[in-house]
Amino acid sequence: MSRKIVRCIVTVFILGIILAGLQRLLMPKYMDDVLEGGMIEEYYGENKDHDVVFIGDCELYENISPAVLWEEYGINSYIRGSAEQLIWQSYYLMEETFKYEKPDVVVFNILSLKYNEPQKESYNRMTLDGMKWSMSKVKSIFASMTEDESFIEYVFPILRYHSRWNQLIPEDFKYFWKKDDVTFNGYYMRVDTLPAENVPQGRPLADYQFGDNAYKYLDMMTELARENDVELVLVKAPSLYPYWYDQWEQQMEDYAARHDLKYYNFLEVMEEIGLDFHTDTYDGGLHLNLSGAEKLSRYFGELLARDCGLESRRGEEDLEREWEKKLADYRAEIERQTEALERPQAGEQ
Repeated sequence: MSRKIVRCIVTVFILGIILAGLQRLLMPKYMDDVLEGGMIEEYYGENKDHDVVFIGDCELYENISPAVLWEEYGINSYIRGSAEQLIWQSYYLMEETFKYEKPDVVVFNILSLKYNEPQKESYNRMTLDGMKWSMSKVKSIFASMTEDESFIEYVFPILRYHSRWNQLIPEDFKYFWKKDDVTFNGYYMRVDTLPAENVPQGRPLADYQFGDNAYKYLDMMTELARENDVELVLVKAPSLYPYWYDQWEQQMEDYAARHDLKYYNFLEVMEEIGLDFHTDTYDGGLHLNLSGAEKLSRYFGELLARDCGLESRRGEEDLEREWEKKLADYRAEIERQTEALERPQAGEQ
């Protein structure tokens, strides 16, 4: 090989390293702000031996605590959640998950059925950028892109984020090599409280029927679960809004009955769960805080054990050690957030 060819190869290699480094620097880190953008990639560092995998939007990752499912029922679970996760994104995450593991149960939150078409690039990025490259990611990108997006910018994110050079903040450098986990097995913890007051009622809709595209992917999820001998469970979280219409509820009850699926609408059993939206929400009823999430998790854990036949895995030494560390981190975060709430704010006496 001539020296000229070698120099060209070395030059291309060095340029590749520089561009890769710039891309890593310029991509959002989602560590100190908008933590939801850092959730999807955390799954890849997990030991993939879960009994239950939750897939969906904020109505799962802010409302279910896997730590409680383990402590109370010995259920090993993980939430593959992201902000405004659309149903086709949930499907491809489910498809990808089955390449790593086959849980006994997959739980899908159905609120995203109200979206029949791609929505916003910013939310797409929070799900798609964190996925490892696979055909599942490729198909999810094409299903999710809005008219203003291009596939090549997902392949080479530097083309999308190159203009961030003058918006870089300290976290871009701090987390250049390695990011911290922002969840606890996918659960996003909040211990603060903002009572639900003046919750808006739903406005009449011109059409209450979920779209054909949304139903197509729900059918695909149902079939994929059956092909892999995994039980698909549908849920509606007990969030007070966005409003859940009676017409939507009827469609879900009919779909679950038609396809022999378990469906739980937790809005209908809030009193039985023990939820109090004066104390169990941190944002006025959209999502549960730690208190509410732990109540819902205890209730749902009993259903998973009873109706889905999940047995406790307490006593498995490796899993016990893993959860001992996770629970210590979980409790430390509760203490950290609680102390931060109690600490006087700037300007207070």
